[in-house]
Amino acid sequence: MTTAPQVGTFTFRPLDPLKDSELLHTWVTHPKAAYWMMQDARLEDVERAYMEVAADEHHHALLGLRDGEPAFLMEYYDPAHRELVGLYQPQPGDVGMHFLVPATDRPVHGFTKAVITAVMARLFEDPRTARVVVEPDITNKAVHALNEAVGFIPEREIQKPEKKALLSFCLREHFEKAVHA
Repeated sequence: MTTAPQVGTFTFRPLDPLKDSELLHTWVTHPKAAYWMMQDARLEDVERAYMEVAADEHHHALLGLRDGEPAFLMEYYDPAHRELVGLYQPQPGDVGMHFLVPATDRPVHGFTKAVITAVMARLFEDPRTARVVVEPDITNKAVHALNEAVGFIPEREIQKPEKKALLSFCLREHFEKAVHA
């Protein structure tokens, strides 16, 4: 559990692909979620995609709750087995991460930064996590700024099958320094 002043209290629960697919469908197909690359997904596509995640021992999805209500999506994965295989040399303790904050008509100042901070805190709760790895689209300047705000350091551009990405890393001590600065 993470509490962010003026934003709320964040908790996490495992994503239920059947129960949560309608909500996720509205989030991932919204025009502001273009970087999620599911704009044309049908409800069945979203359900199927998250059933695959649920069955995958190397990829996990959590629903982030704000004061008990669904508010964002968090995914984490083992980059030695998913997403980044062959694109960099993973180290023990590496954990890959994605997060999605859905579009809203009533934005709350500081909400997205509070979300990424809560996501990172959740990942670093596991003592085995030494470093978090992200690979956002190189054109997604907003997420690059958020990543930097929580301690990520860009390493290099990489070419994934679906996009050109900015490979970035955040060590536990970089996160702690960034959020307590």
